[in-house]
Amino acid sequence: MFAVEVRDHVMIAHSFKGELFGPAQALHGATFVIDAAFLADTLDANGVVIDIGRAHEALKEVLQPLNYKNLDEVPEFEGINTTTEFLTKHVHDHLATAAREDRLGRPGTELNAIRVTISESHVARAWYEAKI
Repeated sequence: MFAVEVRDHVMIAHSFKGELFGPAQALHGATFVIDAAFLADTLDANGVVIDIGRAHEALKEVLQPLNYKNLDEVPEFEGINTTTEFLTKHVHDHLATAAREDRLGRPGTELNAIRVTISESHVARAWYEAKI
């Protein structure tokens, strides 16, 4: 399996509902580092998995509306705990759409899967991986 991975980051604020979250029920900030890996069984005719520049632009596109935002106030997240795990799937789904729309420099049908990893600190991260 071949992979190309791009990285970006966002600075957000949010709070969680539920006793499980203890002090994180209060509004708090986070800087998330997001890695998006695009996986393929083969390289294309150009010898690449995808175009790295286009992949980075697709990642920036999904993250831009979240950067410097209080996620509690983002309408599409109303009533949702925007946990790291939840956000991995949110980012994945948008990148999968870009792949299916052939916006990554290679037909999405030639890609196997996308894995999104979000690191919330140097000791904790979550990831979501699924076929496109």
